Amino acid sequence: MGTYRQYDAKDCTVMVDGVYITGFGEDMVSFEKDEDFVNPVAGAQGDVVANVIHNDICTLTLSVQATSPQKAHLIRLATSKKMFKIWVTNKSIGERFGGNKAMIKTFPELTHGAEAEDREFEISVFDGTIEAI
Repeated sequence: MGTYRQYDAKDCTVMVDGVYITGFGEDMVSFEKDEDFVNPVAGAQGDVVANVIHNDICTLTLSVQATSPQKAHLIRLATSKKMFKIWVTNKSIGERFGGNKAMIKTFPELTHGAEAEDREFEISVFDGTIEAI
């Protein structure tokens, strides 16, 4: 019989600049490397050169509800253009990602209508890393 693991969104913690984030939006958080680790190039005779790319920049998208208690903290970080640490951890599935050098790219899109929509903060993580824990 195989190994059984359970995922629970409540097992995910996000710390931004020393502050735990609560009041997540539906999509919570995503993390993506901006470039590949390697760019293989084949020559005319089929010889391959693997060009290693040393770009560790990743994009972390953090979705919070319009009523999140930490939304003001995130907006202050955006306007200050301050560099900060950001780490996302989910112990139940053994993942940790983020970095020690991050900045918010821009304000989230703000809409006001019949429903309070989530606010998505796009964050550049300059030393992005993913760890198995």
